[in-house]
Amino acid sequence: MTLSVDITLLLPALLAGLLVSFTHVPFGQRVLQRGIIFLDLAVAQVAGLGLIVAYGAGLQPGGWLVQLIAMTAAVMGVLLLNYTEHRWPQIQEALIGSLFVIASSLSILLLATNPHGGEALKELLVGQILWVSYQQLVPVMILYGVVLSLWFGLRGRLNSLHFYLLFALTITASVQLVGVYLVFASLILPALAVRQATTFKLAYGYLVAISGYILGLLLAAILDLPAGAMIVCSLAVCAIFMAWLINMEQKRISKRVY
Repeated sequence: MTLSVDITLLLPALLAGLLVSFTHVPFGQRVLQRGIIFLDLAVAQVAGLGLIVAYGAGLQPGGWLVQLIAMTAAVMGVLLLNYTEHRWPQIQEALIGSLFVIASSLSILLLATNPHGGEALKELLVGQILWVSYQQLVPVMILYGVVLSLWFGLRGRLNSLHFYLLFALTITASVQLVGVYLVFASLILPALAVRQATTFKLAYGYLVAISGYILGLLLAAILDLPAGAMIVCSLAVCAIFMAWLINMEQKRISKRVY
């Protein structure tokens, strides 16, 4: 173990984490509010299935055709879920979970004959955030900028279909940067941390996400441990700490009022 960390080597990964946080925190709060907790896992897995299909066809990672296939898969997935939400709203969460399991199983089957299938599946789930390059981040930055502009600019006018489509585009890009696990953690953990907050909910959510990425990357570098898994754990710690702070503040306000 070494205590010396070259910060410059972590900057692309940190920038990737910040980009993911900027989009996932508001999306995660909406997902939690709507009670469709596993939506991100299902859509991320469907996008991952599209990537596996594209790679199996011999397409080069990062190419425009790969992105098109992955986004098409994700959009088809959310269109299906948008339909089921209106058709069978009472079992929507069960259908989302079923889609996740089916997409996961298809991914395993497609990788079963690939000698590097296990490593490919691990990379899809855990991600390779430390290997992110600045070149990868430029198109993602543009995409996220458009998504956030629509999200905040059309707030209150976005219907269910708009939400699902923006979600699909965002998750497709995110899963290639940080993996399925970090996509889920970045969406849900900050949202859970601030669900009882009455003010500054979005700001507190951003604080949890950004702190989790910074702490996780630093610990992964210092301890020489997998970055993706370490960031998930750090996000959990930051989320618990924020939830505790919010709870303490609410108790203090209650005592002052009564």
